[in-house]
Amino acid sequence: MNTTSIKAYGTEAPNADLKQLHIERREVAAKDIEIEILYCGVCHSDLHTARNDWGGTVYPAVPGHEIVGRITKVGSDVSKLKVGDMAAVGCMVDSCRTCHSCAQDLEQYCLNGFTGTYNGKDKHLGGRTFGGYSEKVVVDEHFVLKVPANLDLAAVAPLLCAGITTWSPLRHWKVGKGSKVAVVGLGGLGHMAIKLAKGLGAEVTLFSRSASKEKDALDLGADNVILSTDEQQMNTAKGRFDLIIDTVPYIHDVNPYVTTLNISGTLVLVGYLGGLEPILNTVPMILGRKSVAGSLIGGIAETQEMLDFCGEHNIVSEIELIDMQDINEAYERMLKSDVRYRFVIDMASLKK
Repeated sequence: MNTTSIKAYGTEAPNADLKQLHIERREVAAKDIEIEILYCGVCHSDLHTARNDWGGTVYPAVPGHEIVGRITKVGSDVSKLKVGDMAAVGCMVDSCRTCHSCAQDLEQYCLNGFTGTYNGKDKHLGGRTFGGYSEKVVVDEHFVLKVPANLDLAAVAPLLCAGITTWSPLRHWKVGKGSKVAVVGLGGLGHMAIKLAKGLGAEVTLFSRSASKEKDALDLGADNVILSTDEQQMNTAKGRFDLIIDTVPYIHDVNPYVTTLNISGTLVLVGYLGGLEPILNTVPMILGRKSVAGSLIGGIAETQEMLDFCGEHNIVSEIELIDMQDINEAYERMLKSDVRYRFVIDMASLKK
């Protein structure tokens, strides 16, 4: 297969900074779309992969799965988009397309494993896939998304991960007008959960450990803020919520939040991977038919639905635009939660 060498930013070891390097992209095949990357969001998953926090990273690694850009080439059999269109690519660039999950438009739960936009198994070139910290990307049209024309392109980028990660549970648990939704944590995921839940007509509450987050939460559309460190406030919230979206990315006690669920309510974890400590107390779950669940990103159809909804309601992420050359500093700031609320790379800076 013919390839083209392009500029990218990546790392060659878990303890090494990201730097400019060159990677190979395949030439466009019949069902492929080539996208000139204009903006790429920065996700915690990028940092974890670059530093091999989860294990399994193959180097060199080029992160980036919140991709927005302009289509520059299409294959002969491509039908849904054309050269010049604005397009997006999220966390997946392929799946088996044949399993029970894929048949239900749930490619994110592909029983044979979806192909991640970076550090996935590259079916075309061998080795590993390279992400959006690069000049361009070539993706099968099934995994390319249409971007609403009215939205700010840079601020769309985080919708491809932070947006769909919170949209998917909101839709699965049928949030709508009259629903009572709480969000744990006000970061990249949390601020999108507030915006999207509010857009769906829910009454939205933020749980936060910090009183300083109250103004931001209300500005983003939250109706209420509850300090999770205030026992009295937590007691008054018992039995209140239909759905809680827990975006906290590190180990924490979910038991106090479970008690604030209504009968048949669900707390869904979207930020943390791993064991729970202290042990999950099943008493309030059994006595109130309450659930603790997990959720990944959404499938392609659901992601397109989310983008279209954001276009209709003018919803985008709150971002700080950075140059590609500032990515290592951005990673350090991200570890300190020093961003409101998502970094997005202006990929034009890669040409400097």
